[in-house]
Amino acid sequence: MSHKTSVLFVCIHNAGRSQMAAAYLTHLAGDRIEVRSAGSAPAESINAAVVEAMAEEGIDISAETPKVLTTEAVEVSDVVITMGCGDVCPFFPGKRYEDWRLDDPAGQGVASVRPIRDEIRRRIEELIADIAPVA
Repeated sequence: MSHKTSVLFVCIHNAGRSQMAAAYLTHLAGDRIEVRSAGSAPAESINAAVVEAMAEEGIDISAETPKVLTTEAVEVSDVVITMGCGDVCPFFPGKRYEDWRLDDPAGQGVASVRPIRDEIRRRIEELIADIAPVA
C-alpha cells in the first residue's frame, strides 16, 4: 500500500483559517489525503462566523475543536501549511512548507469570512492538484 500524503494546517488559534482549510481538504480530496490542523495558541472554540461560512458550502465543522500544535503533528506530516503563526511552527528538514498569507477571520462577521473562505478553497484545489491528482 502506498503512503498517503498528510497535510497539517497551522494557524495561531486553530479556530478559523486552518479549520476551513482542513475541512475543504477533507471534503474535496476525500480519503486520498490525511488531514490535520492545529494552533500554536488554540482558542476555546471555533469561530462561529467560520462555522456559518462553511455551512453555506455544505460543510459542517461545528463539532470541530481547536487543537494544540505538537512537534509530533509536524513530524508525521508531509506538507505543513502555516497561516500567520510565523516562527512558532517547528521545522523539520525534508518537509514541504508553505506559508499562506490570509486575513485572520477572528472577530469578523460572516460577510468578511466569505472572501477568506473562498481564497482558501482556491488554494486547496491547487494543493490537491499538486499533491494528490486524481489518477
